[in-house]
Amino acid sequence: MDSFRLITTYSPWLLLVCLAAGLLYAWLLYSKRTPWPKSVNYMLAGLRFVVVSFLCFLLLGPLVRYVANTTVEPTIVFAVDNSRSVSLFSDSVQLQQAEQGLQALREKLQSEGYKTEVRTLAEQSPQDVTAIQYAAETSNLSQLLSEVQDDYTGQNLAGVVLLSDGIVNQGISPTYANYNFTIYPVAVGDTVPKKDVLVASLRYNKVNYSGSRFPLEVELQQEGFGGTQATVALQENGKTIDRKTVTLNPDQPVQQVPFQVLAGGLGKRHYEVQVQPLQGEFTTLNNTKHAYIDVVKGKIKVLIAAAAPHPDISALRTAIETNENYETELYIPGLNTLKKQDYDVAVLHQLPRRGAGGEDALNLVRQKNLPALYILGPQSDLDAYNRLNVGLNINASGQTDEVTAVASGNFTTFKLPEAASEQLEQYPPARVPYGEVRIAPNTEVVLYQQVGQVRTTKPLLAVQTAGDKRNATLLASGTWQWRITEAANNEQPAVYNELITNLIQLLSAPRNKKRLNVYPTQEEYTSSDEIRFNAEAYNEALEPIYGQNITLSVTGEDEETKRFNFANGENQSGVNIGTLPGGRYTYTASASINGQQQQDKGEFVVEELQLEALNAVADHNLLFQLASNTNSKLYYPAQLQQLEQDLLGADHKDVIYSAEELQELVDLKWLFFLILGLMCVEWFVRKYNGSY
Repeated sequence: MDSFRLITTYSPWLLLVCLAAGLLYAWLLYSKRTPWPKSVNYMLAGLRFVVVSFLCFLLLGPLVRYVANTTVEPTIVFAVDNSRSVSLFSDSVQLQQAEQGLQALREKLQSEGYKTEVRTLAEQSPQDVTAIQYAAETSNLSQLLSEVQDDYTGQNLAGVVLLSDGIVNQGISPTYANYNFTIYPVAVGDTVPKKDVLVASLRYNKVNYSGSRFPLEVELQQEGFGGTQATVALQENGKTIDRKTVTLNPDQPVQQVPFQVLAGGLGKRHYEVQVQPLQGEFTTLNNTKHAYIDVVKGKIKVLIAAAAPHPDISALRTAIETNENYETELYIPGLNTLKKQDYDVAVLHQLPRRGAGGEDALNLVRQKNLPALYILGPQSDLDAYNRLNVGLNINASGQTDEVTAVASGNFTTFKLPEAASEQLEQYPPARVPYGEVRIAPNTEVVLYQQVGQVRTTKPLLAVQTAGDKRNATLLASGTWQWRITEAANNEQPAVYNELITNLIQLLSAPRNKKRLNVYPTQEEYTSSDEIRFNAEAYNEALEPIYGQNITLSVTGEDEETKRFNFANGENQSGVNIGTLPGGRYTYTASASINGQQQQDKGEFVVEELQLEALNAVADHNLLFQLASNTNSKLYYPAQLQQLEQDLLGADHKDVIYSAEELQELVDLKWLFFLILGLMCVEWFVRKYNGSY
């Protein structure tokens, strides 16, 4: 029952003062001769006494404690493991018996005053146990029970009835968690091992270089087929490209079958590994697994050409090669020969130089139109550099200046490391040409020069972003000291390494001039994931525009195409195309932007999980442990009558929750209308009886 209580924290003498004030006010107003009878006068004086005394009392700030009581009935949650393994490997009659028994138990509990709810592994759960579809592709019992615990905190959760086969293939084992409610497991499934051979897992590199061979290792698992020969086939696009026959070792339930696969072509590739069915095998659902790889062009080749040996060269090469997708080739005139290779990007240290040397490297960069990082130093020919028109024009006096680096807040093409600003302050000063530096309109500044405590507008590192390629210029040599300093302080020079590799990645990446960019939010999905696409549209100035009508076509390996229409928005809402079965998919998107038809295309992979078909043996030991941990016991479908007696015999009580709230009495609105009403009554009686 709800209750009110008035709280005062002051002396009783103050109450007497309030009463005295009301009495004095009433005496002064009604002690004189009046035109109405004494009885009316006494009533009016009483009204004025009450109103004034109460107003004075409110000035003291009294509080009201409000206690609200809420009665919550005990709740029993029916948590059902609706994964595919339950329906695949449980006796159908036994499972139906369990469903009907649990639904009857639920109705019985409701008639006894219990609240009940059905929960499954899916986000949306039916309200009838017999209507559950066993379609979940993973079994994560820990997440199911943890969500129940979180959602029913403070709600009188009496217990959870868990219907499951005990198989867990995702998340941690629920036996490791501590639950503050009793779990009543109901076990289904078969604990007897079945004769089976299956592909347990595949091991392979998801990214491989075109033209190379990569290992694909099959983990073959068997039960009851020791001494039998099994054939494992490797297929691509339905065509067998390799096949191996192995003898299953009776003393070795798991053995490896290696393949060497040629990565041909570029893009996503789909391989299927299948073990041929054997006579007497319990199920063939787990005989197949899929591998999806991304075949890419070989490593990005970086030419590092220098006017002369310098400590910077070692620092640059080490930083670049921290990314395993990059390889460097060094060229120093007079020390080695320039190899004629297909380079992707060049790093030119103090080239062009004063005097002869390095012309062949500059010519190669010019002929191949290579993006380049120019590092200036004492040997640099600044006039020759200016003629290259790579973003900066330097008019130097021949002197140098010592500066430190400070990050530009306006450069967004790539993000500097989180610790960059702090780390840049710790780097030792670098020597740069002293003079005027003019920045071309198509050039962005990454780092500015700072002299002492004064930040200048002169660039220290700038990137040219015009045309089909990019160039960058670092106006300081000797940055090897930056790397050494950072390594001495932090063990790993992460900021220096990431700055250099980000530059190389930016320079080597082709300039994106597409006006329509449509892409999936992930490169790989599972068959249970919802697939979402985002879209970006640009006008002729490559400025983002919104509200464009986009048509998206998604085609699977079976050549079936699905089409979707949506509009791009500022919040990147994109389009959700739902779930897709496993396989490699290509997509094409088109839109009319300012009257011109624009198109984009790409591909993505959906991986078939097949986790539920791997294990046909129920794990009732896990369910038994869950029951023991919560002082319960394990039940079977034939024992649901006993479960009902145990639940009702536990005599769970209603729980009363009390919520207390303190409020100032003056904030109660009804008091205002009460006082106003009393004053109106006084005024009306006075006027009615001839008051002036």
